[in-house]
This record gives sequence, C-alpha cells and structure tokens, in this order.
Amino acid sequence: MADTSYPSTTPLFLATSTGLSEGYGASQGSSLSTGDLRRRYDFSERFSELSIAQTPFFRLVSQIAKKPTDDPEFKFTEKRQSWMKRYAYVVGYHNGSAAVHNNATLHDTSNDAIAAGAEVAVYMAADYESAGNIQNVYNNANTKIAVGDTGTAPEFFQVNQIVRINTSAEAGGVISDYLLMRVTEVAAQSAADLSGGGGSATAEVKKVTGKLLRSSSDSELGSFSSSNVPICEVYDREIHSQLEGQRSYVVGNSYEEGSGLLGKTWKDSPYSTGYGQTQIFRNEFGMTNTARATVLKYEPNEWARVWKDKLIEHKWDLEQAGLFSKQGSSDSVAHTQGAVDYVMQFGNTFSWSTSKTADDFLDDMSKYQDPRYNQDKATVFFCDTAVYNWLHKLGGYFKQNIQIGQVAKESQADTQLFGADLAVTGRKKVMGLDMTTISTVYGDINVTRCIALDGSPVKILGVNLNNVKYRPLVGNGVNRDTSIYVGVQTLENSGIDKRVDMILTEAGFEFMMPESHAIWT
Repeated sequence: MADTSYPSTTPLFLATSTGLSEGYGASQGSSLSTGDLRRRYDFSERFSELSIAQTPFFRLVSQIAKKPTDDPEFKFTEKRQSWMKRYAYVVGYHNGSAAVHNNATLHDTSNDAIAAGAEVAVYMAADYESAGNIQNVYNNANTKIAVGDTGTAPEFFQVNQIVRINTSAEAGGVISDYLLMRVTEVAAQSAADLSGGGGSATAEVKKVTGKLLRSSSDSELGSFSSSNVPICEVYDREIHSQLEGQRSYVVGNSYEEGSGLLGKTWKDSPYSTGYGQTQIFRNEFGMTNTARATVLKYEPNEWARVWKDKLIEHKWDLEQAGLFSKQGSSDSVAHTQGAVDYVMQFGNTFSWSTSKTADDFLDDMSKYQDPRYNQDKATVFFCDTAVYNWLHKLGGYFKQNIQIGQVAKESQADTQLFGADLAVTGRKKVMGLDMTTISTVYGDINVTRCIALDGSPVKILGVNLNNVKYRPLVGNGVNRDTSIYVGVQTLENSGIDKRVDMILTEAGFEFMMPESHAIWT
C-alpha cells in the first residue's frame, strides 16, 4: 500500500506486543493494535505454519521450492538431456530402385535377404522434437508426438556411426536378433507417407546409407507392425516393453586408422522455454467497532477469531489455486497455473479404479519413473483419502510377511523364499507435514493425504518437487508475498465507524518438465 493512500501527519508507529507482529498468536485471542493504520506486515513465513495438514501442497511448495519473481509474467527454461535420444525408427528402406514404406522385409538390390558387407539404405524418423528434446509422456493424447511429425527429423546421424537395427522373424513379431550398420552417408529426404501407421503423410525422415557389419537371420524390421506399416502412434506405448524393441540406436562409431576430421557435427538443442504468471489473492474482512468492543461467550474476542479463520481461508485459497487453477487471463484478471490442469494437459496420465492391485500400481510406477526420461526421485504423491487408505492397507498386507514364491535348489535347506517388495517403511515429518514412505522395487515413494482432492476426479497427483516452484512477486523493494494490511479502513482514516483489514498475496505456481509429473483419475 502506497503511503499516499491515507495521508496523515501522524507518525507511523511500530507494532507493540499487543499487535500482530509479536503478540497475535492467532489462537490466543489477543487483540490487535488499532493505532498502526498503515503498516503492512510481511507474514509469509508464519503464514505457512497455519493449517499444515489441510494444505499440504502449498506447504511443501512454498517452503521447499520458493523462488521469488520480479515479473508477474515470469519465464523459465527446461533442459532435457540428449544422451538417450540418439534413436530413430526405420520407416522404410531402398530396394535398389525405389523407396519402400509399406513392407517391413529388408532386401538388398538383388532382392535377397541382406548379408554382411552389403550396402543398405534405410529411412529414419523420430518421435521427439529436436528443439528442446521434447518427448512424449505416457498416455497423454493432448501433446502426442507421432513418428515423423514436424520438427522430429533425426539430425544426429553422422558418417562412421554404428547403428543397431532390431529384427524379428515375422512382421510385428518378437525381437530376436539385430543388424549392425556403419553409416557411410546421411542425406536429406523428401517427406515419406507414414499415414498408414498412424503418422503423417508428410513425415520428416533422413536417408541413412551404410554397410552391414553384422547380418541377421531375421528379415523383418522391428519398427514395423504386423500389417507391414511403421509403428507411428507411440505416445500411449510403454517404453521398456513396446518401444525399445522398435528403436534403432547409435551404438558408437568407428574410424579408419589415420583418418581426417569429419568436418561437421550434429547440433544438440536441449533447452526449451515456458512461462507462468502471478495471481492476486485477497481476503478482506471488517467489523464495526461496536462489535469489536463487545465481549462474547466462548471466544470473547470476535475480531481475533475472525482473523484466525481468514488467515486459514486465505491459505486454503492458495492451496486450491495451486491444485486446480488454469493459467490465463479473463477480463484483465490473471490466473496462475494449477498442478492438476497442468498434468492433465501435459503430464503422464493413468486410470484408477477400486479393483486396482499391487501389480497394477507397480506397472504404473514402472512407466512413470522410467529413468530414460524421468530421472529425478523427488516426487511426492498427494492422495485423496480413499487412495491414501488403500496404499496403507496394501503396504501393510505385503510387508515382508507373505511368501509369494519359492525356488527349490539341490536341497531343501537351500530353498529360497521370495516376499513382495511393497511395504510401508516409515512415517516422518517433512516441513511439519506427515509423510509416509512406501518402499517399492522402483524406490521409495513419499505419500501424503490431500483432503482438497476428496470429491474431485483426481485420486493421486504425483508432483516432482524439483520441477515446481512457488513464485511470489518481489521487486523494487516491494514484497507481494503473503502480507497483512492493517487498518485499510478505520474510523480515523475514513470517518466510518468500522475496521477493515486485508490479507494479500500476489504469487504464481511454476510447473516444468511435464514428463516428471503424473496423475491418476
């Protein structure tokens, strides 16, 4: 609040022990000082201590991942590593006279099964955007990237690279062998028609020519389906069990002794940008001075009671916005981004039902926490009450107390027993919040109850705290994080026989790397 709002010759008094900054203590019922009419109290740190169990998302994000911004429209940069991105799908081959995109059987120029030493020309396409290394996330059609989409041409192929191409005995069959090819030429290629496999009719491809170092008894390429068309719809497929077998990877390079410089390299573009915006949250409350002076039963100081409730209400508003808001502007009013909307639009999505088993849950975890694209282990799972109870019951049931299999060795004494690796291993306090650790084969997961999800379609919200930020607006000596404006209207400054105070926060939530977040609905 600018000093010019309420001009006065009265000096600005600091709060005393009867005021908010020292002696309020919310639940203690002490009265506020009425002499300080223009003081703004920065209450952001103490504010987070209120109603911790009711607002776990805001509590964790505001305390662990606070990053002030000096711009209400803040920008951020994402970085995705490229070490595991040098792969592509074979979407066609050259049979000696023409390109072929609708038959998975690889032939040489004589139409015989290809042999070691033969020259091969294959057409390669990728399923991620080269600028920013932006890839698919599991089961989210909103942002799906098909093989060969615009901006996906594999630019990393170079002469003398060794490329592994998986093969199978029949089209769409089990991968059982592989070819090795040393690249001798990389050329731009006019667009290929991959529409039969769910891709584009103008797919971006590269023509990669090379000599086979290793032949295969199989003639069918792994990247083709049983209908002899390339697999192009990949966004909803599991990486480890469905996609890896279809991908051709660079597996090194090989140079002739005494060879010169290649003269060129490939350009890595690991960065992409995004933006967020702050939102102004306000809670105003007033009371006549007559009501403030009246002593009541149960809680004698009504003003102090209202103060406590309004602080919790304000924090609840921030919790709800951090979860459910949708970024945008309407009627010149800015709205920040919420986690649920963000993850539903861009993140991993899974289904939930009451029939879900431990096996189903572990399958989901293997897809979500795949180290090929989700490398951080800083995820907290916010659960509604029903799922929170389900996870604890499941963990208790499997806590190393049930024999689920055995292997008999040479003697009975050598029999090895196996127990399920899904167990509640402990409870702890994280920033004052109750957190349960559940051990799985994919590492420990941290689970907390979030009552704001009760009654919503969201059952579990997995948020990687390394990729979310709380962004209060702070700049030019002005801190717009949660602050209390005391006496914005009083008898002294308005002539109206009442008192109005205000709680204000201008802040936003920043979400990055959608592949590191997940939602179960």
